[in-house]
Amino acid sequence: MKDLEGALNALLEPMASDHDLELVAVEVVGHAGSPVVRVLLDSTSGDGISIDAILSANSWVSDALDAADLISTRYTLEVSSPGIERPLRKRSDWERFTGQDATIKTNRPIEGRKTFTGRIECLVEEDVLLAVDDTTYTVPLDAIRKANLKVNFGSNDEGKTR
Repeated sequence: MKDLEGALNALLEPMASDHDLELVAVEVVGHAGSPVVRVLLDSTSGDGISIDAILSANSWVSDALDAADLISTRYTLEVSSPGIERPLRKRSDWERFTGQDATIKTNRPIEGRKTFTGRIECLVEEDVLLAVDDTTYTVPLDAIRKANLKVNFGSNDEGKTR
């Protein structure tokens, strides 16, 4: 599925850019007989994506997938915003969201842990520095299995993470 996600990403990223949108992620989930193709888009302005832009994108994404014929089975297409706990996939995501909270799940233990929730300090070469309570962890980009922004509603503890 990762090869298919990569091919879909390569197909859709320039098209998203042509529509002044950012392709946040392409995910293919579910069983091979009828997978779900999720396309997460955001505006390049940083103001969030409108419903009208998503409706328009649904049309051109569907047309592009049909024309490219990369998926040989029936599938369900979902085009949406990344949401407030958007995935962090690209180097530029880590740079853009420095200072915000994130949850990271790794594919191998880092200092005895595989899950971290803390504040993104910075990106240094191929490592994310994440402040968790009073400790800063160095998490290699290639060790990250999944990462999302983390929104803490109602917290008055600036700089504190849980």
